[in-house]
Amino acid sequence: MKKFGFLALLLLLLVLVYPGTGYAGSAETHINLDGNDLKISKEAQVQIVNGSVMVPLRLVTEQLGYTVKWDNVTKTATIEQKGTTLKLIVNNAMAEASGKQIKLDNPPFLSGNTTLVPLRFVGEQTGTTVGWDNVAKTVYLTSPVPEIGGSDPEITVPDTSVTAPSDNGSNGNTATDGNSSTAAVTNLSFVDNKLIVAVNGSVTPNVFTMTDKDRIVVDLPNTSFGDSFHQNLSVEKSQSGQLTITEYPNVSTIRYSLFSSSPSTIRIVIDLNSANNYSVTNANDGLIIVDLNGTSTSTTPPATTVPEVPVTTPPPSTGNTDKKIIVIDAGHGGKDPGTGSNRKEKDFTLPTALKIAELLKKEPNIEVVLTRSDDTYPTLQDRSNLANKVKADLFISVHANSIPVGSKSNPSGTETYYTRKDSLLFAQTVHKYLTVATDLQDRGVRQANYHVTRETKMPAILLECGYLSNTKDEALLFTVDVQNRIAEAVVLGIKEYLGR
Repeated sequence: MKKFGFLALLLLLLVLVYPGTGYAGSAETHINLDGNDLKISKEAQVQIVNGSVMVPLRLVTEQLGYTVKWDNVTKTATIEQKGTTLKLIVNNAMAEASGKQIKLDNPPFLSGNTTLVPLRFVGEQTGTTVGWDNVAKTVYLTSPVPEIGGSDPEITVPDTSVTAPSDNGSNGNTATDGNSSTAAVTNLSFVDNKLIVAVNGSVTPNVFTMTDKDRIVVDLPNTSFGDSFHQNLSVEKSQSGQLTITEYPNVSTIRYSLFSSSPSTIRIVIDLNSANNYSVTNANDGLIIVDLNGTSTSTTPPATTVPEVPVTTPPPSTGNTDKKIIVIDAGHGGKDPGTGSNRKEKDFTLPTALKIAELLKKEPNIEVVLTRSDDTYPTLQDRSNLANKVKADLFISVHANSIPVGSKSNPSGTETYYTRKDSLLFAQTVHKYLTVATDLQDRGVRQANYHVTRETKMPAILLECGYLSNTKDEALLFTVDVQNRIAEAVVLGIKEYLGR
């Protein structure tokens, strides 16, 4: 989950239990969390006090399940969790964390029923990257990227999603990839002299050249950075970042930024060493491709300048163009049942892997190899060694996820994992089809240090098709129809990745 610090929740408590006199509201302002604009009420507008940017916390600090006590005599809120005790007094610039005094830039205050706190405080206490655009009157917040995964596929992955609850009708929810009127850019890479942009939603790109410094500019109107983009690529507090390109002599860098917040627009700039023709493909299939090998389709450049926007994804190799060897790994098996309570993971992974293999056998230029075809247990080393021994071109491990019994969260959805950068595009391509096949929440493409995706020498991915700890996911994954759809999706992803 996107978790925020204890002090932030204390401030939220003060809104509920200690009404007081607030400062006058400011003009309309904006708060952008992880590339998504939050809806804020009139009384919750961002304010500047003594040179400090003051922001409302109700947008990002609810339903965190902490134990809170309120002393109405001293006007002190106390919060405790796992041995940590924090205290905060309204209109007092000093906060206390386990006996340690913390000096705030400005004391928290109430604006109507909303508590405002210094923006810098939010960043320091929550690990959130923060920024303020004084021209656009916009606060930018980038939540910390959670650490995901372990060394082996058997290690379950904790829930890292969050749903921001509404503020009694006054505050909206944060948007997730593909769940708002604004499309989400979920990833980008540069492979085979092509810029590949993954999006959730319908996007019509505006692509043009600028000749003062040879550049190709890609503007994506009505788009923002999606949650999974922040998991795959870094975004600075200025809502910008870059890829450094080393294997293509005519491309030096690829820069990306939130170019405009009204309307929200992502701009991607390909910095060239000399002028280069290009072609654009947008089939509204979730991928926008700018091919620098193609015939020029450049348009007349507008009279604008590209801001200097300050992540690195080397291109994967798909090997030779002859027959490809694909290894399909059914996770767990035999003495290792995998995760699950009512039904076992191994009983999902094997039939699904066999269905993938049957479809691949129909492809004349693909040879399929299974790590297991029955209820046996090859070790993790056996699986990766097999793929390396047969010199496979691609490796896919099929799994289903789960969370520990007794956990308060109940995640649902589909995830695709990779370890090495040369596997990223493969993961993105298969994941695009996989989420449609399961029709579950898209939990994104993620990087993790799994053995089978780390020790294999070819592009390798691990699919977490759903959560067996979620009754809805479990019921779906054990239907023949969904298993068939997953198999078809994996094959489509493989064929697209191989250019077939």
